[in-house]
Amino acid sequence: MKNNIFALSINKAALVVGVAFIASLLVVILVDDFLLANFVVPGDTATLANDIEANRRLFGFAVVGYLLVLVLDSIIGLALYVVLRPFNKNLALITAALRLLYAFILVVGILALAFEVIDVFGYATTKLTGYIFFALHIFILGYSVFKSGYLPKGLGILLMVASFTYVTFFVDLQLSEVLLTIIMLVMAVAELSLSIWLILKRNKLPGDNV
Repeated sequence: MKNNIFALSINKAALVVGVAFIASLLVVILVDDFLLANFVVPGDTATLANDIEANRRLFGFAVVGYLLVLVLDSIIGLALYVVLRPFNKNLALITAALRLLYAFILVVGILALAFEVIDVFGYATTKLTGYIFFALHIFILGYSVFKSGYLPKGLGILLMVASFTYVTFFVDLQLSEVLLTIIMLVMAVAELSLSIWLILKRNKLPGDNV
């Protein structure tokens, strides 16, 4: 799969990024709002442990859903390398590597949780580690978009701003529910905006100047 993605033209890779991100967003909504809708209030890991034990089958479906999302994340990372390669190969490689590392860490965490190698507290720590790499990925992606010359600078700025919103996962800032909702929207809108732009404007991207 990796070689096939690397062989894509930039406009086709842009389409892959856009479609894969939108697909992953739909799967996340399905898992979070339907499969896990009756699970736990976010942050209450003790109750989550009880919910998992009482709903093993439902949790299994959720694990499969999240694994699918992480596969899509890996595809996005590889396709982004192709899209960003004409601007800077090194930054494109770092951007892809950070997203792949994030996906790998979360896959390990989810499987370890599913097979009871770690508990929900261990998974929470693993997930936070993954988010560190994801936040770095978003920042470097935003910088690359901003400096590329063929992608909208506004989207680059939005992505870089979004990368800093991940601090809410690591620091208890005691923010209001409204502000937390706005922050979550910034996270989602930043990548979604880039994905939509790549789908609609992919034919305006440069050739493979590698």
